[in-house]
Amino acid sequence: MYADRKMNKFLFLIGGALCLVSAALLSSCNDDDSYADMKKRESEQIRSFLSRGCCVVDEEMGDTLLYVAPITVISEDRFLANDSTTDVSRNEYVLFNRSGIYMQIVHKGVGEKLQNGETASIICRYTEFNIAGDSIQSTNKTLYYETMPEVMTCTNTNGLFSASFTSGLMLSIYNSQSVPSGWLTPLSYIRLGRKEHADDDIALVRLIVPSTEGHNDANTDVYACFYEISYMRSR
Repeated sequence: MYADRKMNKFLFLIGGALCLVSAALLSSCNDDDSYADMKKRESEQIRSFLSRGCCVVDEEMGDTLLYVAPITVISEDRFLANDSTTDVSRNEYVLFNRSGIYMQIVHKGVGEKLQNGETASIICRYTEFNIAGDSIQSTNKTLYYETMPEVMTCTNTNGLFSASFTSGLMLSIYNSQSVPSGWLTPLSYIRLGRKEHADDDIALVRLIVPSTEGHNDANTDVYACFYEISYMRSR
């Protein structure tokens, strides 16, 4: 789908064992499947991902490209009671019941949140993993795409965020300016600053985004994606 796929071959290891799941992905596209069947399969894939995590390894170099340990799910009530934080040492993710999105805040970031009525340009670096597949689906965290960060214009209207891509790999791949709803969920909890000192951390989150909150391809083909995304305010 993108140039890095031609440059690298990925191996997908689940729970320490080699697991080739391409056949399962292909079967999910069976024309005889109803939408209810596909949603049920997606839910099962999400549950499996939560319990097993994943490890994606560069087959040629042996480098680990993505590692997700088994996930501990916490409620929204507990998340809010803990000052809207997740315990990374326990690999906690909060489940937002209304959307079905799971979120881990690795770093809340420096600077300020996007304020009500404010519009800002936000720079994102991301990795996208299709949990029904066997490899990284897209990422701009490579030297090849170093000059192509995602840039989106985002507005906060009474706590509701709207955004559109203005440049970047997601815009190029999916040919749409629409930002997946799942990408906007963290904006209620993170700060959008820039790294000015050595010990500053820009906002970094990990998400499991169901098809209904994803981009158009995910919505059409009914699959969930795992994302690791950093957020930084543009100058």
